[in-house]
Amino acid sequence: MTGATAPPRGGTALRLTAFLGEGDTWHHRPVHAEIVRRARAAGLAGASVFRGVEGFGASALVHTARLLSLSEDLPVAVVIVDEADRVRGFLPQLEPLMDGGLVTLDEVEVLRYPRRDDRDSDGDRDGDGGGSGSGSGGEDAAR
Repeated sequence: MTGATAPPRGGTALRLTAFLGEGDTWHHRPVHAEIVRRARAAGLAGASVFRGVEGFGASALVHTARLLSLSEDLPVAVVIVDEADRVRGFLPQLEPLMDGGLVTLDEVEVLRYPRRDDRDSDGDRDGDGGGSGSGSGGEDAAR
């Protein structure tokens, strides 16, 4: 079958989410950056940092990115997904960094999609067989 991709591989994993403030630091460095650095050094599968636009925590003080508040310590979530034993083995490295933050652990189902070239077998990027790579058909449809 031309252009077909392999089915995703599935399994279970553990998702660690560390909730903290954007202004939290560890030795003059953002805590979220230090978590990512440590996760990489530990050989974990990956780590992503997500910046919130508004939120509150234990203090009940709302932090927001709305105009005039100038982003007062916005919420940040660091998410790591890997095998359960690897994530649990990483927890001791996280403990000294979490000064008042919250960490959650969730078992998740993971679908790993195989990598593929930027272009499929007919030369287009979106798999529609059009060959233009635009995906919308805008230029071809107008003719």
